[in-house]
Amino acid sequence: MNILDKIIADKHKELVLKKLVVPVSQLEQSALFERETVSLAEKLRSSKTGIIAEHKRRSPSKSVINQGLNVEDVAKGYEDAGISGMSVLTDGKYFGGSLDDLLYARAAVKMPLLRKEFIIDEYQLLEAKAHGADVILLIAAVVEREEIKRLSEFAKSIGLEVLLEVHNEEELQKSIMPSLDMLGVNNRNLKTFEVSTDISKELSGKIPEDFVKVSESGISSVEAIKDLQQFGYKGFLIGENFMKTNNPGKAAAEFVKTLNKL
Repeated sequence: MNILDKIIADKHKELVLKKLVVPVSQLEQSALFERETVSLAEKLRSSKTGIIAEHKRRSPSKSVINQGLNVEDVAKGYEDAGISGMSVLTDGKYFGGSLDDLLYARAAVKMPLLRKEFIIDEYQLLEAKAHGADVILLIAAVVEREEIKRLSEFAKSIGLEVLLEVHNEEELQKSIMPSLDMLGVNNRNLKTFEVSTDISKELSGKIPEDFVKVSESGISSVEAIKDLQQFGYKGFLIGENFMKTNNPGKAAAEFVKTLNKL
């Protein structure tokens, strides 16, 4: 059993317990549930930089990244830096995140927020909406085509945008459908954890122009972004590069400033 299998097995257990104590009706009555969402896809289309900056305390591949910061301070710093959107990890066991992180980030900023989670059930989409998310992530490696269709259509029905993440051409071909807004290519090999932006370049021509192209993982230089822009990418998800510093917002601001000069 690889790390992804372990995470998904835990998600199934978590969901059984959550549904016992927090009914769907409670999520739907949240003050944020009727909030009008902000489009990340549109922000990326119109942005020169297209950065989606992440809040991530730790990960299975890197152990502790940064556990000493308040998520609201990170969110405000990112927004002040002029990034397009923020990704908030909400998995607790493996990434040290929570739905409260999403809530605090929403209270602090107006920019689009992505709930980064291992989504396998509509309940998690209702959670995302109730905690202030604008976008949800679906990972092609953990959901089949029928599930992608069901989950993405449900997300759209409650006003959420959908970023679909793939790792290879097989996942991409099974996933393309009208209910997606953005297609993300994860540059990390899930089996080896090795990272290379070559996979984003290889798949770029196979992603239909209807979707905003996003490159994820292993992007740590402005040169990498400029390079990927030549392949039609409009979004760039950056996690550890900012979070490993004492001031992620400042690091993001300097990165954006340098990028704008090129």
